[in-house]
Amino acid sequence: MPTPRVLVTQAAEATIDLLRDENGPLMFHQSGGCCDGSSPMCFAKGEFRIGGNDVWLGQIHGCDFFMSTSQFAYWQHTQLTVDVTKGRGASFSLEIPLGVRFLIRSRLFTEEESKDMAPVREGEEYLEEQV
Repeated sequence: MPTPRVLVTQAAEATIDLLRDENGPLMFHQSGGCCDGSSPMCFAKGEFRIGGNDVWLGQIHGCDFFMSTSQFAYWQHTQLTVDVTKGRGASFSLEIPLGVRFLIRSRLFTEEESKDMAPVREGEEYLEEQV
């Protein structure tokens, strides 16, 4: 089994379940900075437009997870774990009204893990295959 590029904590899964009950299917996009820092943003599936400059890294708790290609160039050697913490974030992510925010914890892949990585896919291409 390939090494996953993105994981999720149980606490984040519980928040995803709450949001899914309210909003239906969800998706994540790892923000590239600016106003909302560098946080994973949660949207109702299809509410954030994925383009040719995005890559699909995998799924967490049934949700597709995307990142911009330029940001992936920096993070490609890093395993991401989506977690949640108390506090109000400054973004349009769906969890904000709950008084929590998603965040990323990361670590470098080991040499052994790097030998068998889960593939990334171009975002638009991945979405077209899902239709």
